[in-house]
Amino acid sequence: MVAIARILLPAGRELLERRFDLAEGGLDADREQVLKLVPGAAAIVADPTVPVNAELLDAAGDQLRVVSNFAVGYDNVDVDACAERGVVVTNTPDVLTQATAELALTLTLAAARRVSDAERDLRAGRWTGWDPAAYRGLELRGATVGVIGLGRIGGRYAEMVRALGADVVYAGQATKPEYERELGARHLHLDELLQAASVVSLHARASAENHHLIGRRELDLLGPGGVLVNTGRGSLVDSDALASALQDGTLGAAGLDVYEDEPHVPQSLLDAPRCVLLPHIGSASITSRDAMAHLAAENVIAVLDGRDPPSRVA
Repeated sequence: MVAIARILLPAGRELLERRFDLAEGGLDADREQVLKLVPGAAAIVADPTVPVNAELLDAAGDQLRVVSNFAVGYDNVDVDACAERGVVVTNTPDVLTQATAELALTLTLAAARRVSDAERDLRAGRWTGWDPAAYRGLELRGATVGVIGLGRIGGRYAEMVRALGADVVYAGQATKPEYERELGARHLHLDELLQAASVVSLHARASAENHHLIGRRELDLLGPGGVLVNTGRGSLVDSDALASALQDGTLGAAGLDVYEDEPHVPQSLLDAPRCVLLPHIGSASITSRDAMAHLAAENVIAVLDGRDPPSRVA
């Protein structure tokens, strides 16, 4: 039996139902329902909203062989607990790279050009006509864009902003010679990047070390002309510090697709000026989400057939 903790799109579900009995929790499944769903499962299909920890693994039982996560990130999965029980962990990388990078670029342009404030004023009837001083924003051509986490998605985003004429700098433990060679990207320490960049886009993994990577001090370094974009994980940013920096003008603008306590979004961010907010839709293209579902199913089938899965994490 394969337990789908919430839902799996038909592109993946149809592959699984040809081979296995399925149990599906549905979008509204709470923790108690998921715990009742998994006993006896050989595989669990999870997503970023489903914590896969010792409690869930033990509820499933010793026959559990694979946790297939419907996401490129897997911070919701206790990989060590899975390893202790001999459970394979997989994810869905690559197939969502283009969609998420495009969404990061969308947020960059929208925040840099003050789209949210302009639309809000228009809808509320506050727009009184063309004003040469109103809604002036940042052009990417000639700007310096900082990328934190120059992996698959961050790298594709860097290619896009470079094509628009931006200079690229990046921060991270490892240097990326291929991007330095092809894009002229420069590797900087985090503080140096924040001071040099007009736009900073976050693509780093969620981890204990990266928790609140961007707080008040970092926002002060980015400054009143700076734009912060986050399509990585909500825990990378101190939400209270961000809302405060937007309110007092310490930060120029922000574009967010992820939040610390999803689906809750702090009222302070909802009320903040110059802040574009989206409901975690980074990979939400038809092409990407179908490919993710297909890959999640392929990972399950491979493990249960005794083969190495296409995208094994651990």
